[in-house]
Amino acid sequence: MPGLDGQKPKAMVLLSGGLDSTLAMSMMKEMGVEVVAVSFKTPFCNFDCGSGACGGKIGDTTLKYGVEWKPVSLGEEYLEIVKAPRHGYGSAMNPCVDCRVMMYSRAREMMKEVGADFIVTGEVVGQRPMSQNRQALRVIEKESGLEGLILRPLSAQLLEPTIPEKMGWVDRTKLLAIEGRSRRAQIQMAKAIGWKEYPNPSGGCLLTEKGFARRLKDLFQHQDHPDQNDIDLLKVGRHFRLNATAKLVVGRDVLENGEITGLARGSDILLEVAKTPGPVGLLRGEHGEGELEKAASIVARYSDAPKDAVADVLCRGPSASTSSISAVPMAAAISSQLIL
Repeated sequence: MPGLDGQKPKAMVLLSGGLDSTLAMSMMKEMGVEVVAVSFKTPFCNFDCGSGACGGKIGDTTLKYGVEWKPVSLGEEYLEIVKAPRHGYGSAMNPCVDCRVMMYSRAREMMKEVGADFIVTGEVVGQRPMSQNRQALRVIEKESGLEGLILRPLSAQLLEPTIPEKMGWVDRTKLLAIEGRSRRAQIQMAKAIGWKEYPNPSGGCLLTEKGFARRLKDLFQHQDHPDQNDIDLLKVGRHFRLNATAKLVVGRDVLENGEITGLARGSDILLEVAKTPGPVGLLRGEHGEGELEKAASIVARYSDAPKDAVADVLCRGPSASTSSISAVPMAAAISSQLIL
């Protein structure tokens, strides 16, 4: 049966890059539904980053299926819901229900733009305890203004028929009844299709990681208006709170040293032990000589400098000029009290 415009029915698939949403998209293609893929990027993820929900290389997946892909970034407005979600947090600082409502609301706004008749997701009933139980699914649909328009092909037979099913745009008998956290059925589907390599079946979100959540909470407590640079800095290195306005980030390897250097702002101070292999440290925020000495001592502690000798720590300040400070490597027992 044709879609609302009299043409072939068209679905907007919310594609995370993970196995479930990719399977949902594949099912729509097999049923003859025209598809456009939309992926949402939050400040806490990167498309095609090689890990988490984006590990499947979204761009490669849509190219393989010949599907138009529209990446959408959610910025400062997303930070606001993370600070104070209406529906609360999950296991850490993940505002899963509010996150879905925001994404689906944006998808609803885009439907007319792309000519989509309905929304398709890879959600599975019971897979995510906070956002994929039946009550949460109903709340998300209602608050996003998409009641009856969200088709979940992997679990559709466990749910009430949606408008695309009632209209005959999709065949309900070909939809599935997968439930729970196991991905065994999805992996079997991927193998049956002949996929030798398929997107990461587990997915993930930085906001569910307790270590990252602890750093984020600290950032919100000490900074009123963090931006994307502040968020990106949370993703690398060891973090130390030196006072209410200053913190230090110390690289854990050569790659992180480069990332930290690349994230440095003009007002930051970069620290590195002279002539000795070790980390790059980034000191951000208002600080005095005491905090600078602590920062130098921590950087020396993680370098190859002798732990019982004074180290020469180079400091590159806002003017790009370089000075040095003498510091004894901080004892592990002391630095552990400052680490986030």
